[in-house]
Amino acid sequence: MKFRTLILVVFILLVAALAALNFEEILRPTPLNLGVTSVQAPIGLVLVGLLTLMIVVFLVVLVFNQTTHLMEVRQITREANEQRHLADKAEASRFIELRDFLQAQLQVAAAREQEISEKLHHRMDNLQERLTVVIEQTGNGLAASLGELEDRLEQQFRRNPDS
Repeated sequence: MKFRTLILVVFILLVAALAALNFEEILRPTPLNLGVTSVQAPIGLVLVGLLTLMIVVFLVVLVFNQTTHLMEVRQITREANEQRHLADKAEASRFIELRDFLQAQLQVAAAREQEISEKLHHRMDNLQERLTVVIEQTGNGLAASLGELEDRLEQQFRRNPDS
């Protein structure tokens, strides 16, 4: 229980106890001046009735204020939920845009990689063809050199068969 509520309850109990202790005096009739006329009535009972009426009016105003506050809180909560929902949609939209951007970039990178790979294969094929030509030329050159050496050796062997 809140401290203010506790003080209010204690105060009401003290007033009720004071009224209960002086109940005979509260019921004693006295002349009351109402401005236009005078009547004979128990002043204590009239004052307790006015106090009770004031407490009831206070409670009605309190309940009205609490209800108004709760309705405002619900409205604000609903608006906050709507804003959160909109923010979530915007964030999801940004994620979708980011995903699409990344996919486009990946496709560009894949195309670039494919192009580079094709260029590399083409160069490798050219290098292989050149290497094959060089190897053939080298082989032909070696074969010619060996053939020439063989011819020289045969000529020299024919000239000097004894050696």
